[in-house]
Amino acid sequence: MPIFVDNAEWLKKLKYVEFLRDIGKHFTINKMLSFDSVKLRLEREQSLSYMEFNYMILQAYDFYQLNAEHNCVLQIGGSDQWGNIVNGVDLVRRINQKESYGLTTPLITLSSGAKMGKTEDGAIWLNEKLLSSYDYWQFWRNTNDNDVKNFLYYFTEIDSSELEKITNNEKNINNLKILLANEATKILHGEKKAIESENTAKETFDGTGMGQNLPVILIKGTMLKNGINVVDFLNNTKILNSKSEIRRAIKEKGIKINDIVLEDEKKIINLNEFTESNYIKISYGKKKHFKIKIN
Repeated sequence: MPIFVDNAEWLKKLKYVEFLRDIGKHFTINKMLSFDSVKLRLEREQSLSYMEFNYMILQAYDFYQLNAEHNCVLQIGGSDQWGNIVNGVDLVRRINQKESYGLTTPLITLSSGAKMGKTEDGAIWLNEKLLSSYDYWQFWRNTNDNDVKNFLYYFTEIDSSELEKITNNEKNINNLKILLANEATKILHGEKKAIESENTAKETFDGTGMGQNLPVILIKGTMLKNGINVVDFLNNTKILNSKSEIRRAIKEKGIKINDIVLEDEKKIINLNEFTESNYIKISYGKKKHFKIKIN
């Protein structure tokens, strides 16, 4: 059975001077500068903060702690983590006097050359509490045209020979995107959630439907008692980051309320806007749709 631990358990207890004395002595600047993660940044004259430079030591310390407390002997990561992992293996050998190992895999890159990861375009959480099954489905549905075929091989369980037939015969790229979204979502959230997400997308984009699987944002009914300005209302939902961004989106006709374009930033939102089920639909752009529900 896997054991889940939080590295805050040991990192929060560290005292800086003692950490430098007991752990820092095992690292040399010469060696740290030799790893590609550091060397390439310096060669490109890109800034490298002291915090980033120390990350290598902290990750190595994590491996040391996992080895000492849980007998963890293998660290797995992307190829860009090679230097950090090697330092962890070395630290385990120096302090615990044990052998440990590192395993790296090539990074998954987009057709643009950028690596696929949470720092590139927001975090794609596996936990449904952090990212709904519908948003997860939408992430795959919105895959760049040039990446769809590769992603079908990477992120679905469809047999490669069957995939070859599908990708050769299917000329509509959007159908391949839907296939990718359904298959990837089915693996994580189950077939039912995948089907619900596809149906929600169809209802939302092909008509004026209120798809049942849209992300739900809860609000307090008290804020609507006397009506509330639409900018303040949207700011409370956190759909956009700031009031200035909300006003800009309204000016550019980028927001819809119940499928009607919002044009007046002085509009007052009250209970009359909500359906009998206490829902209101907010759309931001073409791809982001939400149900706002009175709690």
